[in-house]
Amino acid sequence: MDCSLLRSLINRYCAGEENWVDSRTIYIGHREPPSGTDAYIPQRYPDNRIVSSKYTFWNFVPKNLFEQFRRIANFYFLIIFLVQLIIDTPTSPVTSGLPLFFVITVTAVKQGYEDWLRHKADNAVNQCPVHIIQHGKVVRKQSRKLRVGDIVLVKEDETFPCDLIFLSSSREDGTCFVTTASLDGESSHKTYFAVQDTKAFHTEQEVDTINATIECEQPQSDLYKFVGRINIYQGQDEPIARPLGSENLLLRGATLKNTEHIFAVVIYTGMETKMALNYQSKSQKRSAVEKSMNTYLIVYLCILISKAVINTAMKYVWQSDPNRDEPFYNQKTDSERQRNTLLKVITDFLAFMVLFNYIIPVSMYVTVEMQKFLGSYFITWDDDMFDSELGEGAVVNTSDLNEELGQIEYVFTDKTGTLTENSMEFIECCVDGHVYVPDAICNGQILTGTVGMDMIDSSPGAGGQEREELFFRALCLCHTVQVKEEESVDGIKKGLQPCGKSSSVYISSSPDEVALVEGMKRLGFTYLRLKDNHMEILNRDDDIERFELMEVLTFDSVRRRMSVIVKSSTGEYYLFCKGADSSIFPRVIKGKVDQVRARVEHNAVEGLRTLCVAYKTLAQDEYESVCKQLNTAKLALNDRDKKLAEAFDVIERDLILLGATAVEDRLQDKAADTIESLHKAGMKVWVLTGDKMETAAATCYACRLFHRNTQILELTTKRTEEQSLHDALFDLSKTVLRHCGSLTRDTLSGLSHDVPDYGLIIDGATLSSVMKPTEEGSSGNYKEIFLEICRNCSAVLCCRMAPLQKAQIVKMIKTSKEHPITLAIGDGANDVSMILEAHVGIGIMGKEGRQAARNSDYAIPKFKHLKKMLLVHGHYYYIRISELVQYFFYKNVCFIFPQFLYQFFCGFSQQPLYDTAYLTLYNISFTSLPILLYSLIEQHVNMDILKRDPSLYRDIAKNSLLRWRIFIYWTLLGLFDAVVFFFGAYFLFDNTSFTSNGQMFGNWTFGTLVFTVMVFTVTLKLALDTQYWTWINHFVIWGSLLFYVVFSLLWGGIIWPFLNYQRMYYVFMQMLSSGPAWLGIILLITISLIPDLLKKVICRQLWPTSAERIQAKRQCLSVEPSTIFMLSQTSSNISF
Repeated sequence: MDCSLLRSLINRYCAGEENWVDSRTIYIGHREPPSGTDAYIPQRYPDNRIVSSKYTFWNFVPKNLFEQFRRIANFYFLIIFLVQLIIDTPTSPVTSGLPLFFVITVTAVKQGYEDWLRHKADNAVNQCPVHIIQHGKVVRKQSRKLRVGDIVLVKEDETFPCDLIFLSSSREDGTCFVTTASLDGESSHKTYFAVQDTKAFHTEQEVDTINATIECEQPQSDLYKFVGRINIYQGQDEPIARPLGSENLLLRGATLKNTEHIFAVVIYTGMETKMALNYQSKSQKRSAVEKSMNTYLIVYLCILISKAVINTAMKYVWQSDPNRDEPFYNQKTDSERQRNTLLKVITDFLAFMVLFNYIIPVSMYVTVEMQKFLGSYFITWDDDMFDSELGEGAVVNTSDLNEELGQIEYVFTDKTGTLTENSMEFIECCVDGHVYVPDAICNGQILTGTVGMDMIDSSPGAGGQEREELFFRALCLCHTVQVKEEESVDGIKKGLQPCGKSSSVYISSSPDEVALVEGMKRLGFTYLRLKDNHMEILNRDDDIERFELMEVLTFDSVRRRMSVIVKSSTGEYYLFCKGADSSIFPRVIKGKVDQVRARVEHNAVEGLRTLCVAYKTLAQDEYESVCKQLNTAKLALNDRDKKLAEAFDVIERDLILLGATAVEDRLQDKAADTIESLHKAGMKVWVLTGDKMETAAATCYACRLFHRNTQILELTTKRTEEQSLHDALFDLSKTVLRHCGSLTRDTLSGLSHDVPDYGLIIDGATLSSVMKPTEEGSSGNYKEIFLEICRNCSAVLCCRMAPLQKAQIVKMIKTSKEHPITLAIGDGANDVSMILEAHVGIGIMGKEGRQAARNSDYAIPKFKHLKKMLLVHGHYYYIRISELVQYFFYKNVCFIFPQFLYQFFCGFSQQPLYDTAYLTLYNISFTSLPILLYSLIEQHVNMDILKRDPSLYRDIAKNSLLRWRIFIYWTLLGLFDAVVFFFGAYFLFDNTSFTSNGQMFGNWTFGTLVFTVMVFTVTLKLALDTQYWTWINHFVIWGSLLFYVVFSLLWGGIIWPFLNYQRMYYVFMQMLSSGPAWLGIILLITISLIPDLLKKVICRQLWPTSAERIQAKRQCLSVEPSTIFMLSQTSSNISF
């Protein structure tokens, strides 16, 4: 009996929290550890099968039906259908069942097909062949059969089949190069390191002799975090323990590059791999339009219930007269007389609900889904949003938010890589106050017109030259840059030239580091390579210096610095540290701090990214103490990050300042134009960045977020040190409200040019104080005052922000009392939290990987593409879907209200006005295609005009086309048209014979006449609303009307054998054979359309919108050329 599960549960819940470690033990090659060590306890892990599909063959039908009927509209129609089956209702169950069946079937087929594709992809992956080592030989098996503990052989250009710990490589230094494009989009080669004690095992037989266990954390989704240790057994001695981190972990989905082969051991398989754990979907976002749809649906449900109640009550009022309730020709049976009155009332109420249920448009949801899905391709197909440099265009990760792009009020943007290129150019460095400006370097390219080295200020002198060279060495050593040799050409491998001059390429996950190393190269110190754990530098004298790399204290966003400990050839230990000035200066005890700080501040004002460099020497005993601290922290399985941070904090103290660097991150193309357009469109733009205030402010001026006449308000740590946060907030509040009074800038926007233009700058520390609850509970007040200040500022800059603070800012604005629609845009992993928090998240396909693009709703190549995405696509999407929603409710009011009126003329007998076929096909066939096409291709204003005039975006802001006023107008218009249809037909044909033989129209002819007028009216109403006509519009609109006529002729002109009775036989032909019927149809359609036409004409003349002014202007311009041509022809004929 396998008791491992029972034992783990007992250990977890009975042994005490301090004794339980959430970890797993893996036996490499399934080899038992030597006797006398820990007991061999085999554990069960899932196989390596990947399952991305949602359904199986057996659960597809019940699971899919359950998910579909969770939607309130589908569930409602299911109830109506069941009621029609159970009780005697006036309409056939087919009238509700067929549309519901159509909707459910279409959705199920779509989801089933998508899931079949997922099954197909899963099978291809799971059956992929892999090579494992068994008994010293290479054995081939399917990927799905891999088990935790197997040793795997992976060859060049193969993809890792699961998560692996790197044991050894074909490369002598025990490294391998990997691309993780399928995981995070980074196409650059990353370097991974084999375990130090196993990297010498190069053959299958050698690897099979490894006797070791791995202890590591249980699977978790963070791609960039891993904590573990390996215990290597050598005879009966104590095992050697080595730490394992993310640099040893090869993730499923990554690809081996520039390495012949590697050996690695399986640690996570199947759905426990990090890639699989990242499959889980993000929380569902709902657009404002969808919320309005649901609200209107509830209103119409209330209207439906009220109609049913009124008709039920009126039926019993009508039947209170015995002559009406039981006329002589329709006597009741005894069982009918004895029937329970309450039961009869309930039955009648349900029957009326069934009769009027078509006012709830179930097909609207299908049409909206199709519109969103098909409409999203217009973004993907847009050539203007294709970037030739990246070779990629825009990507739509979710189509549910298309219309939300037209409702954005706040834009939260990252700075580095979003507003800027994240393409770093080394500008200068400062050593003890002496400034050095090399040739301009950018991504390996030497800019023309800059030759030689220019040293500003005086030479440092003989004494300072040593510190100058130490500074250059520090920058050549303190980094994680890898040197990639050039690819082989015609079989010759190009790399470092014999003289030591490098012809290789620098690779790093940070563009800053590459720029700094390239800058040092131009200043005479060239970083060559990392070989056998030794870093090699070529100095100015063309001598190669070797430093042994002892430790790397990696960079993190909390410390904002990184360090290396190296050992020189003379045996001296150095700690070199570089980082943000705010994290270096407090740790410095010596150096020319004032001169360097002055230069850093000067460069920050110029918009340059600055880093400070410091060092200290370590004695042998100090180094050993440092090693002990670091090893203890690295081997910890619990709280390793916390213990490492504490160790780093102790080690990186008492530094000597060497100098600082300045790197320029250029603005993206048209970033300033995009921000200016967003401002004109009425959007507030906030920049959220981790950079220091001066650098970020300079960038904001460059991209026109701030203008020269913008009055800058600061709410920073420096200010709150001089006065309390409470006083600072109230002072700023008085300043912004002095001119605005109680009105916010939203109200004043565009009305007055005398309103001062304010810009706010706040840093992360002050924001934490604003958000943090105090003992007096005044946080709410601080937050409200801060929000009031922000509302009256045209732009806000938040600097020194942690990733979580970015999300907090977005959430604070999102949940404020106005509930504005927010958009967050960024390019890095640190922007993911705010992208997920905002209503709409947009990822830039940047140089910091694709984490932002993968987690976003939409991904675009460059920031400039945001302009067209919002001002054009967002505008069109919102206009189209607003018309779609209002039109669906309008045409269903037109459809059902005549049925309601008809009950007053048929004794509330629940007699339907329309035939069953018309009831079923009205929303499915007769009126569905024109509105779907309208919602896909309508362009009320040319897209070039939308780009040139961003103020048009204001016309549709704040869900203006789905407000209650417009909703009520459409509903009243539907009621008016329904009254015209019904009473027009009623009064025109009352007591009148229409056929040549004197025969009068019956009730089915009357209903068909009303239905015909209705179909033509609602279709022509849409035609009148259409501004952008193409041959497709003409084909669909007139084709839909023709289809209705042809269907009616066939439906009533043929005796169908599958029908028990055919009440519509010859009805449509008889109606069309009557001249007055033709006259009535034309007259009633005209009367129905007149009010909407009058409203359009009057509103365009008296209160035109910006779009309507442009439409009128275009019409004038289209007439003008012909007029000019005629005048020119006339003048040419006149001779003097």
